[in-house]
Amino acid sequence: MKKLLITLFTATLLTLGAVNAPAQTAPTTVLHVVTVKWKAGTTPEQIKAALEGVAALPAAYKGIVHVWIRSIKVQGGKANAFVMEFADEAALKDYTGSAAQKEWYKTYLPIREESTTFDITN
Repeated sequence: MKKLLITLFTATLLTLGAVNAPAQTAPTTVLHVVTVKWKAGTTPEQIKAALEGVAALPAAYKGIVHVWIRSIKVQGGKANAFVMEFADEAALKDYTGSAAQKEWYKTYLPIREESTTFDITN
């Protein structure tokens, strides 16, 4: 009987702890969301190269954790969107002007007509 009571007490404590634990749905990383309109005459190959350049950025810049390059739905006159997830706000700040960004810009900027950027975190 004593073992049963201890087991029930332990289970109750674990349940209460799980109910009162803060939700882990608020990451502290930074999402850098970009929507793009390409210049007239930009070829599918050029767009593919620019997006593949985004996909390669985590290897070139350690502050980028993940990237997403496949647009499923895009609105507002844009053609594509991509997302870079940065480890934190400092990593995003340090990315600006970095060698990785400058190298990728050689492919991206000549074909970008306009873009809209949102940087989002908790």
